[in-house]
Amino acid sequence: MISQRARYAIRAMLNIAPRTIPVSATVIADEEAIPKKFLEAILADLKKAGLIESLRGKNGGYRFAISAGDISFADVLRVVDGPLALAPCASRTAYRRCDDCRDVETCETRMALLRVRDATAAILESRTFALASVEEAERDPIRQ
Repeated sequence: MISQRARYAIRAMLNIAPRTIPVSATVIADEEAIPKKFLEAILADLKKAGLIESLRGKNGGYRFAISAGDISFADVLRVVDGPLALAPCASRTAYRRCDDCRDVETCETRMALLRVRDATAAILESRTFALASVEEAERDPIRQ
């Protein structure tokens, strides 16, 4: 299960994706019904990870730091919630043997969780914000 923080992060990124100019945290918070202080902390994490950047000044705000096609839903979830795996023994990025594991190579639970992790990652890694922004623009052509 993803956290509320992760859901807000995805919504914020979906809000930024179709825009041609930077958007303020206030606008994102208002449009997405996200508490502004909570959103600012999320945006800071996404900025630190290099997914977005902020610009100061009258026309400042947030925009993608790299191409929307190079940012997947998995990237955002990993920044906000950590590894995609349901257990550390199934993680590709933060592997750790479970404390009560008898044999990591024959553990049926681990084998099932690896399959879940791989399927989840395949879907989330293939879903980029470029694709999502095209779909969003088709639904809401007014947002710039």
